[in-house]
Amino acid sequence: MKKKVLLIGWDAADWNIIDPLLKAGRLPALEKLIKGGVRGNLSTMNPPYSPMLWTSVATGKTPDKHGILGFIELDTHNQLVRPVTVAHRKVKALWNIFHNQGMKSNMIGWWPSHPAEPIDGVIVSDLFPKPIGSIGKPWPVTKGSVHPSSLTKKIEDLRVHPEEITAAHILPFIPDAAKIDEKDQSGLKGFSKIMAHNASIHACSTWAMENSEWDFMGIYYDMIDHFCHGFMKFHPPKLTAVPQKQYDMYKSVVDSAYMFQDMMLERTLKLAGEDTLVIVMSDHGYVSDQNRILVMPDIHAAPALEHREFGMFVMNGPGVKKGQTIYGTTLLDIAPTILNYFDLPVGRDMDGRSMSDAFDSMNSCKFIESWETVEGDFAVHQKEIASDPLSEQAAMEQLIELGYIDKPDTNIEKAIHQTKCDLRFNLARVYLGKRDYEESEKILLELLKEDVNITPFLTDLIHICIVQKKFKEASSYLAQLRKLEPKSLNKTKLAEAKILFGEGLVKQGRQILEEVSKRPAMAGTAHHELGKLFMRLQEYDKALVHLKKAIEINPESAKYQHALSVAYLRLKQPEESLDHSLKSIELVRYFPDAHYTIGEALELMGDLEGAKQAYATSEALQPKIKKATIAKENIVHQQEGEHKTIREMSQFPEITIVSGLPRSGTSMMMQMLSEGGITPLVDGVRKDDESNPKGYFEYEKTKGLHKNSDWLDEAEGKVLKVVAQLLKFLPRDFRYKVVFMTRDLDEVLASQQTMLKKGTASPKEGVKQSFEAELKKLDDWCDKEPGIQLLKVSYSDVVDAPAKEVDRIQEFLEVNLDQQKMINQVEASLYRNRKFKI
Repeated sequence: MKKKVLLIGWDAADWNIIDPLLKAGRLPALEKLIKGGVRGNLSTMNPPYSPMLWTSVATGKTPDKHGILGFIELDTHNQLVRPVTVAHRKVKALWNIFHNQGMKSNMIGWWPSHPAEPIDGVIVSDLFPKPIGSIGKPWPVTKGSVHPSSLTKKIEDLRVHPEEITAAHILPFIPDAAKIDEKDQSGLKGFSKIMAHNASIHACSTWAMENSEWDFMGIYYDMIDHFCHGFMKFHPPKLTAVPQKQYDMYKSVVDSAYMFQDMMLERTLKLAGEDTLVIVMSDHGYVSDQNRILVMPDIHAAPALEHREFGMFVMNGPGVKKGQTIYGTTLLDIAPTILNYFDLPVGRDMDGRSMSDAFDSMNSCKFIESWETVEGDFAVHQKEIASDPLSEQAAMEQLIELGYIDKPDTNIEKAIHQTKCDLRFNLARVYLGKRDYEESEKILLELLKEDVNITPFLTDLIHICIVQKKFKEASSYLAQLRKLEPKSLNKTKLAEAKILFGEGLVKQGRQILEEVSKRPAMAGTAHHELGKLFMRLQEYDKALVHLKKAIEINPESAKYQHALSVAYLRLKQPEESLDHSLKSIELVRYFPDAHYTIGEALELMGDLEGAKQAYATSEALQPKIKKATIAKENIVHQQEGEHKTIREMSQFPEITIVSGLPRSGTSMMMQMLSEGGITPLVDGVRKDDESNPKGYFEYEKTKGLHKNSDWLDEAEGKVLKVVAQLLKFLPRDFRYKVVFMTRDLDEVLASQQTMLKKGTASPKEGVKQSFEAELKKLDDWCDKEPGIQLLKVSYSDVVDAPAKEVDRIQEFLEVNLDQQKMINQVEASLYRNRKFKI
């Protein structure tokens, strides 16, 4: 039987609203699809701007690759700003690929799809239904909005004008609409535009289904999204600040939008037939709880703040599992899944994956390096796209009304400059969402020089600097932001707390977080940050309390679930850890840190094969992070390396490190290893003295390890001295064998006092406790780092029984050492400030 796929986009549809309606039996068409197929969350991307996201759905690629970066674009030929078109899409969409493969596609209302590309099939672009002027006046079809153009006369009357919307259309949504004062009817005008647009899309799609052959069909509806932007504030339960009269008037609009959408779905499914694979999906969700925004802030594309990070999807059709939930899917997975269903190869340059787990059986996914390099006819536009001022103006006005863009400056040069900056900012946010902080920061720093409002750029730069632990720079940007926008003080409290933590001012940061946690809108984030704070302090029980509170507020936060998983892991409770890590990847499959934590938990539980697979998944999702690769190598060595050292099996070079607190015997150990046959990396900058008459064996660059480690390859195959406090800055490009010198802390402090020429004076209060805490943190860090092998060596044991300790060191380092020469370097006379036990 010939395969057919129907892809239906419900912009902003959300399970939090759908599920109660399903339970009440008010969405029968969608309910039928769900019972006979699969459902799940669909992770969105940052920023959640619909034209960008729907292009990612159609291409399987992130916006930095496909080129659609916002709601508007620049027409460089005519020097004007216009609604986004396919002109700036840099890659092929599904319908282009299908055209090349001899298949027929129909695309109705996709955003963006104007002007219609000359594929084998029917395209009705997003500009086709846009109303121009009042009813009764000429309403020409926008040039290029219909392909083939010969269909224009047949479908132009399918368009519904907003002024054709009557009481019969309005009253099912707003039963008391007749009571609305004439001066307050702007909401009804907006309602009429949304209803007319979506009715036009539905009329065109059903006409195309009845009057054309097709293999693939895509239909896009913006009804739910636009009705939510207009009426979500009135949705039950009533918010305190919403006037009762308005609540009573508009409380049923959002639910009614879903019900009307379901009615259209019922007709569409009947026309599609039961042999069609049907996917209903949204690009993001919509906030419907107590965190709804009543007064929109004056920031770039502010309405997107109301979008929730998870959309929805339902899939039903031949081969699809029945009645199951699929986890961890993203909107980038839609295009690869459809290609694979048609037995066509998926581009390796696509960012999604085929949802094979949604099918009882599925073709093994075939791959091609890229569809972009395949030659042939893909029905893409070959020339500059002409503008249609009237239609584009109507589309621009709608975007302005919705708040997605500001009204362009009447000075065209200023408008073009602002648009260029907005698009660059959107690209920076795309990179930020992909955790490519370097590229994002580069663009943002360039934007700071522009003559526009720079406060959004500063906000993202603060975040990037905090992530990269550049707290001084973050603090500077924060001060600049607060100076430019004094009202931002409360909004930036979380960032201030993170900076304080980074600067070591834990008490002050904690006070801010505890204050912020009392604000309902910010409580989840504050408890998450408090949980992370107690994790750093190794107070894991306290961390659990706050992380559980964060999850109570938002159980669908993958990062909250993962943080709780890590806390359980540090408490050596791997089963509980595994449970929450699995929940995090059910929400967001592309979460390399969560897959890594699953590996840690499974390894602790003794499931080495499972751990290896989890580490491999983490490695595949984030190849730049070497930690997972090293952890996987460790497992392989346990399973297969009986006659090989990890050094022989690893792809990472190894460095020997001598570490410990200052005055714990590190210089003595460096001298011993040097005489034993391992070349030390030293520079002689620090000369021997009475404290270390045989030398310090130091390398000056080591002192700046926390700032720069690019030089560390100089230490490969050698031994390097690194003070304990700097070990955590060792990069993961190497494996390390660390000989860690331990010594009684009272002896260490006494030796340090002598070296500082303070004699028997007592060290500063709290120094000993600080050292104890530092050593505890170090133990915790070593447990988490798969590339660290650590051997603790007691200074007093080396002095009292050097032969025994040298044996241990040689076995640990797995190299042949001249043990006698090492023993000869131990001089008991240099063991000063010894604390003798009675």
